[in-house]
Amino acid sequence: MDVFIFVSEQWLLVSTLLVLIYVYMWREKAKGGRGVSAHEATRLLNRDEAVLVDLRASDEYKAGHIVDALGIPHGKLKDRLPELNPHKALTIILADKMGQHVGAAGKMLKEEGFEVCRLEGGMTEWQAQNLPVVQK
Repeated sequence: MDVFIFVSEQWLLVSTLLVLIYVYMWREKAKGGRGVSAHEATRLLNRDEAVLVDLRASDEYKAGHIVDALGIPHGKLKDRLPELNPHKALTIILADKMGQHVGAAGKMLKEEGFEVCRLEGGMTEWQAQNLPVVQK
């Protein structure tokens, strides 16, 4: 109950903290590039205008991923960057479980000259919409 008393007495401080957290999350998300819906990502992939990079761990990737997605765990992206060089003319769509790693990965790829966007909602949203995944 002390928390409620603190919040009611320090509402300005708590409000400022919440705004700062929101701004931080928004900026981190923006680093991953513009968001694309699952349907827009499908359109880009079907027209061969983009390549999808799945940033999840290898076991999650093998359990189910988008067709033709490149499985590169976010922790290994820097080391495996040369694998993306043949796709430099295309848009790189970044996907992970829920969008928690796309910011840092997007920033790194933008610095390397790639055009980057992020799959809104990540694989969680893709699967929630009952869109197809393959297992490997």
